[in-house]
Amino acid sequence: MIDTTKIHRDLRALQEHIVTALEQVDGRVFFHDAWQRPANQSLCGQGVSCVLEKGHIFERAGVNFSHVHGDTLPAAATAIPSRKQLAGHRFEALGLSLIIHPENPFCPTVHMNVRLLIVHAPTVTFWFGGGMDLSPYYGFTEDARHFHRACRDALMPFGADLYPQFKKACDAYFFLPHRNEPRGIGGIFYDDFSALGLSRGIEMMYAVAKAFLPAYLPIVTARCNIPFGERERTFQAYRRGRYVEFNLTCDRGTLFGLQSGGRTESILMSMPPVAQWRYDYRPEPGSAEAQLYSDFLVVREWI
Repeated sequence: MIDTTKIHRDLRALQEHIVTALEQVDGRVFFHDAWQRPANQSLCGQGVSCVLEKGHIFERAGVNFSHVHGDTLPAAATAIPSRKQLAGHRFEALGLSLIIHPENPFCPTVHMNVRLLIVHAPTVTFWFGGGMDLSPYYGFTEDARHFHRACRDALMPFGADLYPQFKKACDAYFFLPHRNEPRGIGGIFYDDFSALGLSRGIEMMYAVAKAFLPAYLPIVTARCNIPFGERERTFQAYRRGRYVEFNLTCDRGTLFGLQSGGRTESILMSMPPVAQWRYDYRPEPGSAEAQLYSDFLVVREWI
Protein backbone atom coordinates (compact mmCIF):
# COMPACT_ATOMS: atom_id res chain seq x y z
CA MET A 1 0.00 0.00 0.00
CA ILE A 2 1.41 3.39 -1.01
CA ASP A 3 0.95 6.07 1.65
CA THR A 4 -0.10 8.96 -0.57
CA THR A 5 -1.26 10.97 2.45
CA LYS A 6 2.33 11.45 3.62
CA ILE A 7 3.60 12.17 0.10
CA HIS A 8 0.81 14.74 -0.29
CA ARG A 9 1.82 16.43 2.95
CA ASP A 10 5.55 16.42 2.14
CA LEU A 11 5.11 17.85 -1.36
CA ARG A 12 2.89 20.62 -0.01
CA ALA A 13 5.57 21.46 2.58
CA LEU A 14 8.17 21.64 -0.18
CA GLN A 15 5.87 23.89 -2.19
CA GLU A 16 5.54 26.34 0.69
CA HIS A 17 9.29 26.25 1.32
CA ILE A 18 10.04 27.15 -2.31
CA VAL A 19 7.38 29.87 -2.42
CA THR A 20 8.71 31.48 0.76
CA ALA A 21 12.25 31.52 -0.63
CA LEU A 22 11.10 33.08 -3.91
CA GLU A 23 9.10 35.72 -2.04
CA GLN A 24 12.20 36.68 -0.07
CA VAL A 25 14.14 37.20 -3.31
CA ASP A 26 11.40 39.06 -5.16
CA GLY A 27 9.88 41.08 -2.33
CA ARG A 28 6.30 40.39 -3.33
CA VAL A 29 3.85 37.75 -2.13
CA PHE A 30 2.45 34.84 -4.14
CA PHE A 31 -1.30 34.45 -4.59
CA HIS A 32 -2.44 31.07 -3.23
CA ASP A 33 -5.28 29.53 -5.20
CA ALA A 34 -6.56 26.31 -3.60
CA TRP A 35 -8.84 24.24 -5.82
CA GLN A 36 -10.81 21.00 -5.66
CA ARG A 37 -12.47 18.83 -8.29
CA PRO A 38 -15.57 16.95 -7.10
CA ALA A 39 -15.59 13.16 -7.05
CA ASN A 40 -18.33 12.89 -9.69
CA GLN A 41 -16.06 14.17 -12.47
CA SER A 42 -13.75 12.09 -14.71
CA LEU A 43 -10.78 13.69 -12.97
CA CYS A 44 -11.10 14.52 -9.30
CA GLY A 45 -8.73 15.68 -6.62
CA GLN A 46 -7.24 18.87 -5.26
CA GLY A 47 -4.29 21.18 -5.44
CA VAL A 48 -2.84 24.59 -4.73
CA SER A 49 -1.55 26.96 -7.41
CA CYS A 50 0.81 29.64 -6.08
CA VAL A 51 1.30 32.41 -8.61
CA LEU A 52 3.23 35.67 -8.70
CA GLU A 53 2.64 38.14 -11.54
CA LYS A 54 4.57 41.37 -12.18
CA GLY A 55 6.95 40.92 -9.28
CA HIS A 56 10.05 43.03 -8.75
CA ILE A 57 12.21 40.30 -10.34
CA PHE A 58 9.85 37.59 -11.54
CA GLU A 59 7.52 38.68 -14.32
CA ARG A 60 5.66 35.43 -13.77
CA ALA A 61 6.35 32.62 -11.34
CA GLY A 62 4.15 29.68 -10.50
CA VAL A 63 4.60 26.82 -8.06
CA ASN A 64 1.84 24.24 -8.36
CA PHE A 65 0.90 21.20 -6.31
CA SER A 66 -1.73 18.70 -7.40
CA HIS A 67 -3.06 15.35 -6.24
CA VAL A 68 -5.57 13.96 -8.71
CA HIS A 69 -7.37 10.70 -9.47
CA GLY A 70 -8.93 9.48 -12.70
CA ASP A 71 -10.76 6.49 -14.13
CA THR A 72 -8.59 6.14 -17.23
CA LEU A 73 -4.98 7.04 -17.96
CA PRO A 74 -4.74 9.80 -20.60
CA ALA A 75 -3.14 8.93 -23.94
CA ALA A 76 -0.06 11.01 -23.08
CA ALA A 77 0.68 8.65 -20.19
CA THR A 78 0.40 5.47 -22.26
CA ALA A 79 2.33 6.72 -25.29
CA ILE A 80 5.48 4.96 -24.05
CA PRO A 81 5.40 1.30 -25.23
CA SER A 82 6.02 -0.09 -21.72
CA ARG A 83 2.79 1.52 -20.51
CA LYS A 84 0.36 0.57 -23.26
CA GLN A 85 -1.06 -2.36 -21.27
CA LEU A 86 -2.09 0.11 -18.54
CA ALA A 87 -4.58 1.93 -20.77
CA GLY A 88 -8.07 1.94 -19.31
CA HIS A 89 -7.02 1.58 -15.67
CA ARG A 90 -7.56 3.96 -12.77
CA PHE A 91 -4.68 6.21 -11.83
CA GLU A 92 -3.53 8.59 -9.13
CA ALA A 93 -0.93 11.33 -9.62
CA LEU A 94 0.85 13.60 -7.15
CA GLY A 95 3.19 16.30 -8.31
CA LEU A 96 4.95 19.56 -7.68
CA SER A 97 5.81 21.75 -10.66
CA LEU A 98 7.13 25.25 -11.13
CA ILE A 99 8.06 27.70 -13.85
CA ILE A 100 9.73 31.08 -13.46
CA HIS A 101 9.97 33.78 -16.13
CA PRO A 102 12.10 36.65 -14.78
CA GLU A 103 11.71 40.14 -16.22
CA ASN A 104 15.44 40.76 -16.73
CA PRO A 105 16.57 39.01 -19.96
CA PHE A 106 19.91 38.21 -18.35
CA CYS A 107 18.09 35.97 -15.87
CA PRO A 108 17.12 32.62 -17.39
CA THR A 109 13.73 31.00 -17.38
CA VAL A 110 13.65 27.83 -15.30
CA HIS A 111 11.35 24.83 -15.01
CA MET A 112 11.23 22.08 -12.40
CA ASN A 113 8.78 19.32 -11.66
CA VAL A 114 8.58 16.06 -9.74
CA ARG A 115 5.71 13.60 -9.81
CA LEU A 116 4.63 10.13 -8.81
CA LEU A 117 2.03 8.30 -10.87
CA ILE A 118 0.27 5.22 -9.54
CA VAL A 119 -1.85 2.95 -11.73
CA HIS A 120 -4.40 0.76 -10.00
CA ALA A 121 -4.24 -2.17 -12.42
CA PRO A 122 -4.53 -5.78 -11.18
CA THR A 123 -0.97 -5.26 -9.99
CA VAL A 124 -0.36 -1.76 -8.67
CA THR A 125 2.19 -0.03 -10.89
CA PHE A 126 4.06 3.19 -10.18
CA TRP A 127 6.68 5.36 -11.77
CA PHE A 128 8.40 8.67 -11.17
CA GLY A 129 8.98 11.54 -13.54
CA GLY A 130 10.45 14.99 -13.38
CA GLY A 131 13.63 17.01 -13.53
CA MET A 132 14.64 20.62 -14.10
CA ASP A 133 16.05 22.60 -16.99
CA LEU A 134 17.35 26.10 -17.65
CA SER A 135 16.52 28.32 -20.63
CA PRO A 136 18.81 31.36 -20.83
CA TYR A 137 18.36 34.27 -23.21
CA TYR A 138 21.92 35.51 -22.74
CA GLY A 139 24.32 32.76 -21.82
CA PHE A 140 26.85 32.62 -18.99
CA THR A 141 29.07 29.56 -18.88
CA GLU A 142 29.46 29.73 -15.11
CA ASP A 143 25.68 29.71 -14.69
CA ALA A 144 25.28 26.62 -16.86
CA ARG A 145 28.03 24.82 -14.97
CA HIS A 146 26.56 25.76 -11.60
CA PHE A 147 23.09 24.56 -12.58
CA HIS A 148 24.36 21.22 -13.87
CA ARG A 149 26.56 20.67 -10.83
CA ALA A 150 23.53 21.16 -8.58
CA CYS A 151 21.61 18.60 -10.62
CA ARG A 152 24.46 16.13 -10.47
CA ASP A 153 24.95 16.57 -6.73
CA ALA A 154 21.25 16.00 -6.03
CA LEU A 155 21.37 12.65 -7.82
CA MET A 156 24.76 11.44 -6.63
CA PRO A 157 23.48 9.69 -3.45
CA PHE A 158 21.27 7.53 -5.66
CA GLY A 159 23.93 6.43 -8.13
CA ALA A 160 26.75 8.06 -10.08
CA ASP A 161 25.17 6.86 -13.32
CA LEU A 162 21.92 8.82 -12.89
CA TYR A 163 23.15 12.33 -13.76
CA PRO A 164 24.70 11.28 -17.13
CA GLN A 165 21.59 9.22 -17.89
CA PHE A 166 19.12 11.97 -16.95
CA LYS A 167 21.20 14.71 -18.60
CA LYS A 168 21.16 12.81 -21.89
CA ALA A 169 17.40 12.29 -21.57
CA CYS A 170 16.94 16.01 -20.86
CA ASP A 171 18.90 17.02 -23.96
CA ALA A 172 16.75 14.69 -26.04
CA TYR A 173 13.42 15.69 -24.48
CA PHE A 174 13.70 19.49 -24.37
CA PHE A 175 14.33 19.72 -28.10
CA LEU A 176 12.11 21.33 -30.72
CA PRO A 177 12.23 19.00 -33.74
CA HIS A 178 10.43 21.49 -35.99
CA ARG A 179 13.15 24.08 -35.20
CA ASN A 180 16.00 21.58 -34.90
CA GLU A 181 17.23 23.30 -31.75
CA PRO A 182 17.27 22.73 -27.97
CA ARG A 183 14.95 24.75 -25.75
CA GLY A 184 17.82 25.74 -23.48
CA ILE A 185 20.94 24.34 -21.85
CA GLY A 186 19.16 21.34 -20.35
CA GLY A 187 19.57 19.88 -16.90
CA ILE A 188 18.02 16.55 -15.91
CA PHE A 189 14.89 14.72 -17.03
CA TYR A 190 13.48 11.30 -16.21
CA ASP A 191 10.20 9.55 -16.93
CA ASP A 192 8.81 6.05 -16.49
CA PHE A 193 11.45 5.63 -13.77
CA SER A 194 11.08 3.01 -11.04
CA ALA A 195 14.54 1.43 -10.92
CA LEU A 196 15.18 2.56 -7.32
CA GLY A 197 11.97 1.08 -5.97
CA LEU A 198 9.28 3.02 -4.19
CA SER A 199 11.06 4.16 -1.03
CA ARG A 200 14.31 5.28 -2.66
CA GLY A 201 12.39 6.70 -5.59
CA ILE A 202 10.45 8.94 -3.22
CA GLU A 203 13.72 10.04 -1.61
CA MET A 204 15.13 10.92 -5.02
CA MET A 205 11.97 12.84 -5.90
CA TYR A 206 12.39 14.99 -2.79
CA ALA A 207 16.14 15.44 -3.44
CA VAL A 208 15.49 16.83 -6.92
CA ALA A 209 12.84 19.24 -5.63
CA LYS A 210 15.08 20.41 -2.78
CA ALA A 211 17.97 21.02 -5.21
CA PHE A 212 16.00 23.61 -7.15
CA LEU A 213 16.62 26.64 -4.91
CA PRO A 214 20.41 26.22 -4.62
CA ALA A 215 20.55 25.50 -8.37
CA TYR A 216 18.64 28.59 -9.47
CA LEU A 217 18.64 31.40 -6.91
CA PRO A 218 22.40 32.13 -7.06
CA ILE A 219 22.01 32.68 -10.81
CA VAL A 220 19.09 35.07 -10.34
CA THR A 221 20.81 37.11 -7.65
CA ALA A 222 23.96 37.38 -9.81
CA ARG A 223 22.09 38.58 -12.93
CA CYS A 224 18.93 40.41 -11.87
CA ASN A 225 20.59 43.84 -11.63
CA ILE A 226 22.34 43.78 -15.01
CA PRO A 227 21.03 46.78 -17.04
CA PHE A 228 18.95 45.90 -20.11
CA GLY A 229 17.01 47.75 -22.78
CA GLU A 230 14.52 47.25 -25.58
CA ARG A 231 16.90 45.11 -27.64
CA GLU A 232 17.32 42.56 -24.86
CA ARG A 233 13.61 42.48 -24.03
CA THR A 234 12.74 41.97 -27.71
CA PHE A 235 15.14 39.04 -28.00
CA GLN A 236 13.81 37.59 -24.75
CA ALA A 237 10.25 37.74 -26.11
CA TYR A 238 11.37 36.05 -29.32
CA ARG A 239 13.06 33.19 -27.45
CA ARG A 240 10.04 32.89 -25.17
CA GLY A 241 8.09 32.08 -28.31
CA ARG A 242 10.15 28.91 -28.56
CA TYR A 243 9.09 28.08 -25.01
CA VAL A 244 5.44 28.38 -26.01
CA GLU A 245 5.98 26.21 -29.08
CA PHE A 246 7.57 23.45 -27.01
CA ASN A 247 4.91 23.46 -24.31
CA LEU A 248 2.04 23.27 -26.79
CA THR A 249 3.51 20.77 -29.25
CA CYS A 250 6.01 18.60 -27.39
CA ASP A 251 5.54 18.65 -23.62
CA ARG A 252 3.97 15.42 -22.34
CA GLY A 253 3.11 17.00 -18.98
CA THR A 254 1.02 19.71 -20.64
CA LEU A 255 -0.67 17.15 -22.87
CA PHE A 256 -1.34 14.84 -19.90
CA GLY A 257 -2.99 17.68 -17.97
CA LEU A 258 -5.18 18.81 -20.84
CA GLN A 259 -6.14 15.30 -21.94
CA SER A 260 -7.06 14.26 -18.41
CA GLY A 261 -9.38 17.24 -17.97
CA GLY A 262 -6.99 18.98 -15.63
CA ARG A 263 -7.25 22.55 -14.42
CA THR A 264 -6.40 24.66 -17.47
CA GLU A 265 -5.37 27.78 -15.54
CA SER A 266 -2.79 25.81 -13.60
CA ILE A 267 -1.54 23.88 -16.62
CA LEU A 268 -1.05 26.94 -18.84
CA MET A 269 0.43 29.01 -16.02
CA SER A 270 3.76 27.85 -17.48
CA MET A 271 3.35 30.17 -20.45
CA PRO A 272 5.41 33.38 -20.49
CA PRO A 273 3.37 36.56 -20.00
CA VAL A 274 4.90 38.13 -23.13
CA ALA A 275 6.18 36.31 -26.23
CA GLN A 276 6.92 37.25 -29.81
CA TRP A 277 7.40 35.64 -33.21
CA ARG A 278 9.52 37.26 -35.93
CA TYR A 279 9.63 36.01 -39.49
CA ASP A 280 12.98 34.48 -40.49
CA TYR A 281 14.87 36.19 -37.69
CA ARG A 282 18.65 35.75 -37.64
CA PRO A 283 20.84 37.30 -34.93
CA GLU A 284 23.59 39.66 -35.97
CA PRO A 285 26.86 37.73 -36.41
CA GLY A 286 29.20 38.14 -33.45
CA SER A 287 26.44 39.47 -31.18
CA ALA A 288 25.50 38.20 -27.74
CA GLU A 289 22.28 36.91 -29.29
CA ALA A 290 24.25 34.90 -31.86
CA GLN A 291 26.44 33.52 -29.08
CA LEU A 292 23.38 31.99 -27.43
CA TYR A 293 22.91 29.82 -30.51
CA SER A 294 26.56 28.97 -31.12
CA ASP A 295 27.69 28.35 -27.54
CA PHE A 296 24.61 27.47 -25.47
CA LEU A 297 21.83 26.03 -27.64
CA VAL A 298 24.01 23.03 -28.36
CA VAL A 299 24.34 19.68 -26.65
CA ARG A 300 27.54 19.76 -24.59
CA GLU A 301 29.01 18.59 -21.32
CA TRP A 302 28.88 21.40 -18.78
CA ILE A 303 30.76 19.68 -15.96
